Amino acid sequence: MTHLLAHLSTAAVEAIDKTDAVVVQPIGAVEQHGAHLPLITDALTAERISDLAIRSLPADSNVWQLPTLAYGKSTEHLGRAGTVALSAATLMATCLDLGRSLAASGFRKLVFVNGHGGQPSLLDVVARDIRVETGLEVFPMMPGRFGLPEGITQVDEHYGIHGGQIETSIVWALAPELVRMDLAVRDGEAVGALYAGSRHLTLEGTVPTAWVTDDLSVSGVIGDATAANQEDGRRIVEHQTRCLAETLLEIRDFAFPELKG
Repeated sequence: MTHLLAHLSTAAVEAIDKTDAVVVQPIGAVEQHGAHLPLITDALTAERISDLAIRSLPADSNVWQLPTLAYGKSTEHLGRAGTVALSAATLMATCLDLGRSLAASGFRKLVFVNGHGGQPSLLDVVARDIRVETGLEVFPMMPGRFGLPEGITQVDEHYGIHGGQIETSIVWALAPELVRMDLAVRDGEAVGALYAGSRHLTLEGTVPTAWVTDDLSVSGVIGDATAANQEDGRRIVEHQTRCLAETLLEIRDFAFPELKG
């Protein structure tokens, strides 16, 4: 039986046991990732990692995957050819509508598997809005936050946030036909110097900066894509897949207590 919810009939969805069913909504972005990676990078990784994780679960796990929401809040990349971005308001309204629709079908648990680093804060906010309005338990998460498997060193750790070593390695493993390593570059190294004299300001940390790509990079890459390794990418994909699969089962078995009398 398929785990793809949209491949089922309405009668088949009606028959799903909603008491512990988990619905996974991959969310990505269509945005520039330098000359070597496809625009679909974030949506592709969210979709593929979700699919691999759910396929690895027992058939009766009751975890379902929705079609990927490919577009995201990518306004930081506007002006770079091919970037197609939603506003924050549009993305949040879309996610709220998704939650309303799932609640109307009787589902109780929704997971946003997000592949784009520019929108976690938005998904955190809308997740709570969905919870308040519909009662759904909502879990916004990013596979990249599971960290790296042992033995992989990120050479661009202090500035590699977009199209660099790790992201390139992952896409190289998932869709090698879409990667142009002959066009890979290292860019954005000046980020370190930019914050060298700051005690509290950071690129993304204690006091983050509302940057756009043109503030940090000429090529659109912020990281060292030349350090990417396809085998490292496979190991990272396996690690993220395993961690996501474990998380989905934890979500299935999770429930808030009834505290109100």
